Amino acid sequence: MKALLRDSSLSALIAGMVATLISYAGPLVIVFQAADSAGLSHELLSSWVWAISIGSALLGMLLSLRYRVPVVIAWSIPGSALLVSLLPEVGLNQAVGAYLVASLVLLAIGLSGAFDRLIARLPGSIAAGMQAGILFSFGVRVFQSLPAQPLMVLAMFVVYVAMRRLLPRYAVMAVLLAGLAVTLGSGGFRSEALVFELASPQWITPEFSLAASLNLALPLVLVALTGQFMPGMAVLRSAGYQTPASPIVSASALGSALLAPFGCHGLNLAAVTASLCTSREAHEDPQRRYVAALSGSLLYLIFGIAGATLVSLFAAFPGELVAVLAGLALFGAISEALSRSVAQPGERDAGLFTFLVTASGVSFLGLSAAFWGLVFGLAVHALLHARLPRPAAQGWAAAKEDPSK
Repeated sequence: MKALLRDSSLSALIAGMVATLISYAGPLVIVFQAADSAGLSHELLSSWVWAISIGSALLGMLLSLRYRVPVVIAWSIPGSALLVSLLPEVGLNQAVGAYLVASLVLLAIGLSGAFDRLIARLPGSIAAGMQAGILFSFGVRVFQSLPAQPLMVLAMFVVYVAMRRLLPRYAVMAVLLAGLAVTLGSGGFRSEALVFELASPQWITPEFSLAASLNLALPLVLVALTGQFMPGMAVLRSAGYQTPASPIVSASALGSALLAPFGCHGLNLAAVTASLCTSREAHEDPQRRYVAALSGSLLYLIFGIAGATLVSLFAAFPGELVAVLAGLALFGAISEALSRSVAQPGERDAGLFTFLVTASGVSFLGLSAAFWGLVFGLAVHALLHARLPRPAAQGWAAAKEDPSK
């Protein structure tokens, strides 16, 4: 406890809280869409939110304290998107059975150590390019929000730039306060949207079927590995952390399995929000940034218990507030990742192509842009560094000049 208090800082606490706010401001909406498409009751939706929030909180705390590294756990965003179309077809009980199957497959992958070996071979420029591509859209949204909320966006932007020069560690906190001040001062806060209600976990009996396993479980495994764990580990590696992937994958899979009967569709290593907790904005000392993950996990815990209150809170504030806050908070992480992706001349092309494909947001064959960014980056790296065969004519000419050969 003494070490935790010594390592704590206001900048780390704020970075963690902002990371969690971003998780709820955008990705949670996809969960609501999936629940609505399947016609789930308010009680089941509340249980689903409770399960993914509590799981993210406990896993994030335990892993961050165990490794003293900012390990941020969140629910599967691409998995949530899959459920929008698949949950109505599969049914909730069979979906829960598929969640369990997916969790067991991921647990086997984690325990085998196969994911660790794959991550160890990933070039640093490609990892950084993937991180920069994932975060790129968040930086762009700052300026896309300008027409809707010009006063708020400009105020937050000016405060951020000023604080980057004066007190960089507190820039994100100052931006948050500026956004809240403008929102409250302009009457943009909708207090009538607030609802106070606690979550109530609901048990959902799993049903297993081959169709659900093939149509839902296997896609959940694939998008978890390529869309969450791969970029999440890339973020940690880019920040200089060499934490093994196997325990993180295994713990996330085990937590997902335990909470699946309450609606949890999958807990994974976060990428976007982790960039906030691993960057200098959290703390100059990388060894003290784990406090940011602990702070975010604590907020996950509170929000998970709060249930419907959480949903109404985000509905009360303008969506542009969170979009601008996220973009400015991630500015430092975007800048650092871009720099690392082109820092090595021999890997510059691979890093740049990884960034461009990932930032494009393209989805092909059901696989995310992060996956294709990795594929193109590795392909470019392999082609540029492959050994070319020695031309036969050149070898014959050399032998002719030197008869001893």
